[in-house]
Amino acid sequence: MAQTYKFGNGTWANKEGSTLAYSDTNNAFKPLPFSFERDSIATRVNKEGLIEVVGKDIPRIDYTDSADGVLLLENSATNSLLQSNQFDTTWSATNSILSSGQIGVGGSLDAWKLESNSNSSETYIRQTTSLSGTSSLTIYAKKGSSNFLGVYIGSSGADISTHFDLNNGVVGNTSNTIETKIKSVGNGWYRCTVVGSNINQNVNFYVTDANGNFLSNDGSYIYIQYSQLESGSIPSSYIPTSGSTVQRAAETANGSGNSEVFNDSEGVLMLEISRLNKADNSSVITSINDGSLTNCIALYYNSNGVAYDIFAPSGERNGSFSMSANNQSNFNKIALKYKSQDISLFVNGFEVNTNSGTLALSGLNSLEFNHGNNAFDFYGKTKEIGYYDTALTDAELEYMTSYRSLNELVTELNLNTL
Repeated sequence: MAQTYKFGNGTWANKEGSTLAYSDTNNAFKPLPFSFERDSIATRVNKEGLIEVVGKDIPRIDYTDSADGVLLLENSATNSLLQSNQFDTTWSATNSILSSGQIGVGGSLDAWKLESNSNSSETYIRQTTSLSGTSSLTIYAKKGSSNFLGVYIGSSGADISTHFDLNNGVVGNTSNTIETKIKSVGNGWYRCTVVGSNINQNVNFYVTDANGNFLSNDGSYIYIQYSQLESGSIPSSYIPTSGSTVQRAAETANGSGNSEVFNDSEGVLMLEISRLNKADNSSVITSINDGSLTNCIALYYNSNGVAYDIFAPSGERNGSFSMSANNQSNFNKIALKYKSQDISLFVNGFEVNTNSGTLALSGLNSLEFNHGNNAFDFYGKTKEIGYYDTALTDAELEYMTSYRSLNELVTELNLNTL
């Protein structure tokens, strides 16, 4: 089998405005780069676990979920907290001592110690907010002498509260939340997330000595770092602020490959990918096309699962496989084989759809993270994309989309071992 296109799989090369895909057929290396755009700075988690800022139009290879890295593509988002990591400025403090320069996420040195200076009292910091609709609040936290971070959110509706157990890494008592999450990021640090409605009065972070109340004693403390409040139900990567709200621009990556790479008659598009916004009804993963929808092979997620559309002058061929929104946000291995009267879709080692329709494609020359007509941009995490210019066997496709170990399967599908 001839793999004529490679992207990712632990091999990354970036520069401003570009991220590298390539062909190495017959050991002749040829660049097939994506054109990349993002009209702002952004952050990523690097190999060492540090959250670092990258410049405008620099693609982000992020190591949050993978030691091999992923290409991270996100929609625009705005951090509405005026000081995301300077908790002694626009934040008001009650019964609190704030100490900067603490060791933080990934060994950074800009975390804060939030300490109580009063017995049996409420110890917290507060910032006023003004978001309506569904919003996501995130903060990184680590236990100190106290094991609990308390979050209390003032709302024009019912007030929202959550306790995070920083000793055991679990969510404690909650009230009026849409969703709460706690995720380990190493060295005792957790990313804590609360999704709620109408966060339009204030946000409060508490030191608490027990689950279910907001009291602490003199000397009780926890560590906090990197706060963010944004619209929508999907928390995004950290956006630093220093006195005003900051917007991260949307990202696009398109225009990779050429007509020598892609075969009009037959081939296989394979990828390992996860979706960020599971609330979207339709989100194209990637497409191979001629710059339009006249000749286009598209893989996408929708409200029902994984689907494909093949547009050709000879007619449209399509198929789908049921998958929950939560599973779409895990890394999935997907392969689409196309050939006239021999179309099949494989997901995580299984053939899940076949189609015997005829095909007559022409002019395929570009791979995009959109639908082929600059619509339905993909936002998610990509570990790997591969293209083969022949229709592979079922056995080859099964192997290609299967996991190499039980540990890999459990990790990639975000399962818990018992």
